[in-house]
Amino acid sequence: MEHSSGGQHSIPGIGSFDKSRVLDVRPLRRLVPVFPSTPHSAAAPPFVCVSPAGPFPPGVSPFFPFFISNQNALPPSTAGVTPNRYAGASNGGDTTSPVNSDDTRRPKSQKRTRGGQDIDVQIDAIVDNILASFTNTLRQSDGDKELVRYALLSYDLLRRRISQIEEIKEGLSRIGRSDLRAGTIFMNKGIRTNAKKRIGAVPGVEVGDIFFFRMELCLVGLHAPTMGGIDYMGVKNSSEEEPLALSIVSSGGYEDHMQDGNELIYSGQGGNANNDNRKDKEIKDQKLERGNLALEKSLHRGNDVRVIRGLKDVSNPLGKVYVYDGLYKINESWVDKGKSGANVFKYKLVRLPGQPEAFTVWKSIEEWKETNATRVGLILPDLSSGAETFPVSLVNDVDGEKGPVHFTYIPSLKYPEPVKLAEPTAGCNCTGGCLPGNSNCLCIQKNGGYLPYTSNGLLVNQKSLLHECGSSCKCSPNCRNRVSQGDLKSRLEVFMTKDKGWGLRSWDPIRAGAFLCEYAGEALNVFGIEKLGDDHADDYSFDATRTCQPLAVLPGDSNEAPNVPFPLHISANTAGNVARFMNHSCSPNVFWQPVLRENKNEADLHVAFYAAAHIPPMTELTYDYGLIPHGKAYQRKKLCLCGSTKCRSFFY
Repeated sequence: MEHSSGGQHSIPGIGSFDKSRVLDVRPLRRLVPVFPSTPHSAAAPPFVCVSPAGPFPPGVSPFFPFFISNQNALPPSTAGVTPNRYAGASNGGDTTSPVNSDDTRRPKSQKRTRGGQDIDVQIDAIVDNILASFTNTLRQSDGDKELVRYALLSYDLLRRRISQIEEIKEGLSRIGRSDLRAGTIFMNKGIRTNAKKRIGAVPGVEVGDIFFFRMELCLVGLHAPTMGGIDYMGVKNSSEEEPLALSIVSSGGYEDHMQDGNELIYSGQGGNANNDNRKDKEIKDQKLERGNLALEKSLHRGNDVRVIRGLKDVSNPLGKVYVYDGLYKINESWVDKGKSGANVFKYKLVRLPGQPEAFTVWKSIEEWKETNATRVGLILPDLSSGAETFPVSLVNDVDGEKGPVHFTYIPSLKYPEPVKLAEPTAGCNCTGGCLPGNSNCLCIQKNGGYLPYTSNGLLVNQKSLLHECGSSCKCSPNCRNRVSQGDLKSRLEVFMTKDKGWGLRSWDPIRAGAFLCEYAGEALNVFGIEKLGDDHADDYSFDATRTCQPLAVLPGDSNEAPNVPFPLHISANTAGNVARFMNHSCSPNVFWQPVLRENKNEADLHVAFYAAAHIPPMTELTYDYGLIPHGKAYQRKKLCLCGSTKCRSFFY
């Protein structure tokens, strides 16, 4: 097309363009480069296409950022994503969306394969197994606690598995958002509950529940927009339909005031009221439309609004934890000047009385950590006497008992004498640390070809026997396949329960798959538990030959019972750690996992505990004590007080 005399960038006037000169119109994807012919020979095209990472032919040099050698390159760090609050979504609001996944950014590859096997096919097979295991009740309009739990458990297991599978191909440069991919799959397949929008409480979701991904809020029907901060729906009022607010997410993306435990000053959507301080950005006032209008209508209608607070994740500086803080009512609204000078809608929400504590629990814990505030019932500030990285407090605000029977605190399992393996094993020869996809790593081979942990230390799924690197391996102490050998990752507390004696809970939120602690004590021979002599000795013992239903296993995966190389029995009667205080539950939030560490020809078998689901702070940590093998009549049945709908009424 020729340019008019107005200049190179002028636009032809109407009718001035000769449409007859368009000979052939094709989509861009069908166009191929056309090279000028040379007078001498059919020469090669006048440019050479090479990979950015090389190798480079003569005359071609690498360019930034590809001039760093692969040997010296560092893996990219996980970065948070803070998209525009509006983002074109009909349900606007706070869209702060930090990356809580185990992945880092990389350009999409056109074909993701491992040894000729399509990774997408693997993921599709996993999803088909999940669908086959679900019933139609999962898609019913009203869910319940069990359906919510199952949907969230399956989602996070799939998310972790996607991370594990894709890093085999891409190494440390993986797709950034396994949470979004897993969520998209679940939404497209209809694997969700409480799909119908509603005002008020959501069946199966309890006040205080926590979520690490916005997609989880959507899957259980708590808050539909995966980015917008205001969820609303149209409700008929006489002859007209008006929008009413259903829920809001307040996570610091706007000028919200959220320090009060029972009140919240929430900023409206739109304009440029969020924390965008670019000088070249045009100042715009917010408008009374969409989410803002829905909040205004809810003020006059007086309907309940669900509030989700986004708080800092102590284990991931770039991430957030979303806490469901219960039902609020909008008390008043006004227009204020934001930091940018634009008009901003403000809404004051007041929490309804009579609800369980949620955000106020987090504020109390924050105060305990920062000021060492005196607590009611505090007996000891550190039960471990410095044996753990974090102090383990001992609290009783129920009765006058001053503490458990004396025992020696030890952080790990002790073997009085070595246990020889029937078949000698060898550790890995990895330098630095075991890397995903390294087919030469012996520890990866023993784990079925995968590293069992994600890059931030979450166990991908429960296994009959997990192989960790040990003293006979050449990898470094901070290898990601040594997760259970580290110190406590959460601030734990031993406390007196109302009816089950001493129990264990955490000050910190715990992610599904996170390592909690191991069962410390003294390893006994197969008859050791029987010969202890004390009627109460088995209250503080662990029998690794027991069986229980696997919790963290995707449908279609192997759900074999724990496969221990020898019958391990642990006594924590006179020496142990926090694990000895964990109570039994028929619907537990923790599971135990046998872990075998490579230690030349000796059996270095341990029992490690992991979170089966996201666990809110100050929630009791429990696991299923399991069923005993036949022939162990010496172990008596005990009354179960777990209160679960699946309670067996007894345990051993």
